[in-house]
Amino acid sequence: MDETPTLMEPMLPEEGNRQLEDLAVDLLAKASGLASQLKSEIKSSIGNLVLSMNCYYSNLIEGHNTHPRDIDRALASDFSNSPEKRALQLEARAHIEVQRLIDEEGNSADIVSPEYICRIHREFCRRLPEELLWITNPDSGKRLKITPGELRDGDVQVGRHIPPAAESLPLFLDRFAEAYNPDKLSKLRRIIAVAASHHRLLWIHPFYDGNGRVTRLLSHAYLKNIGIGSGLWSVSRGLARKVNEYKSLLMRADQPRQGDLDGRGSLSAKGLLEFCIFFLETCIDQVEYMASILEPGELLRRIEIYAKEEESAGRLPRGSFLLLREALLAGSFARGKAGGITGYKERQARSVLSALLEKGLLVSGSAKGPVTLGFPIDIIERWLPRLYPEV
Repeated sequence: MDETPTLMEPMLPEEGNRQLEDLAVDLLAKASGLASQLKSEIKSSIGNLVLSMNCYYSNLIEGHNTHPRDIDRALASDFSNSPEKRALQLEARAHIEVQRLIDEEGNSADIVSPEYICRIHREFCRRLPEELLWITNPDSGKRLKITPGELRDGDVQVGRHIPPAAESLPLFLDRFAEAYNPDKLSKLRRIIAVAASHHRLLWIHPFYDGNGRVTRLLSHAYLKNIGIGSGLWSVSRGLARKVNEYKSLLMRADQPRQGDLDGRGSLSAKGLLEFCIFFLETCIDQVEYMASILEPGELLRRIEIYAKEEESAGRLPRGSFLLLREALLAGSFARGKAGGITGYKERQARSVLSALLEKGLLVSGSAKGPVTLGFPIDIIERWLPRLYPEV
């Protein structure tokens, strides 16, 4: 039987749903407010941390629990001697490099095109170790080699869901690109489209493996493209923390239309609506969480408590908090200003500055350049509580 893209209709929930539109407005307002809280240098430092966090939680959804410290080491090319742990470190680094590539490229006119989707898959998979490029077909037991960036050439089943046949994939992906092109949607419908497209791409299941990863990276790119996403928050954290509900709602949206009151498409309109509501609520929850821990006054208070305790214990030199405070409030400062900030003579001020640089609490792009606040893994729970389940 020939398959047509009408099998995945509706592509979006019906217009006029007040709850969904209110969520889109709320997300727009709160995401815009988050971006205005901090100096640009601090946003950059936080962005690098959130990049690793996004990777950690995306791995967790895949069932790969790669510890934040191992991700940190992978970025420094410090890999485990354990082949299994090393493979997961390389997977984590691949995710971070691809997301960084997405962020650096900025907006793309073809954000939902088949070519862009395949490119995300190619860039991610080509960075993986050989052992992660093989999967086993659960039905036949046959081993399959994943080719980066290439659509699957055979049929698959995901739980109870049977995605489109391989020969139909181009048609479904073209319809996907047409339906979710942000240039053809209003501002609110674009936000809703991020949620709907997240499910529909997983439903299409264009690759033998890596579909979840590609879909989450595409959602990140889409959110950035429409001015909602930023380097300061990650929807993957929220999805991972509610992973059972996330997967349950994905499956519910896979269901065929449930009678005359369930829309006019082939798939359940109610299932898609419920998933979109969940997705946008999760986005809002993550923006609110990051806003709460990044509020400058509260962040400064946590840094002060930490610094004073470390100074009292002799693990940081006196005057450390004054430099950390300046880095947070000013964004950055020249090294030569350390004396004026601390009130110490030049030699003593340089000693305090050096200690903070050595611990990664302050960072700099060059040996003599200005310094800004760092967020080393050892202090994450003290400065940014509950970012990870445990560090």
